[in-house]
Amino acid sequence: MEHVKLNSRNQITVPKEARESLGLAPGDDMLLKIRGKTILLCAVPADVLRELRGSARGVYGDVDAYLRRERGSWRGGGQSGGQAGKC
Repeated sequence: MEHVKLNSRNQITVPKEARESLGLAPGDDMLLKIRGKTILLCAVPADVLRELRGSARGVYGDVDAYLRRERGSWRGGGQSGGQAGKC
């Protein structure tokens, strides 16, 4: 854990080790999240879609079985009396 200090312009300097570890350079965007009395500072990846690719892997288990169940429900499996789509 690094110690940083807020300067008179309400700025902090990201320590060199952290910048190098995250590959940060001047002008890079970062995200700031407040959680209670904690500040979470995260680097924004250059290619967000590439970073997200595969992040939901395994969420639905066997995807083919999941799709069969879902598509089966569209064919009246979970609907009664053909009322699908009515409020």
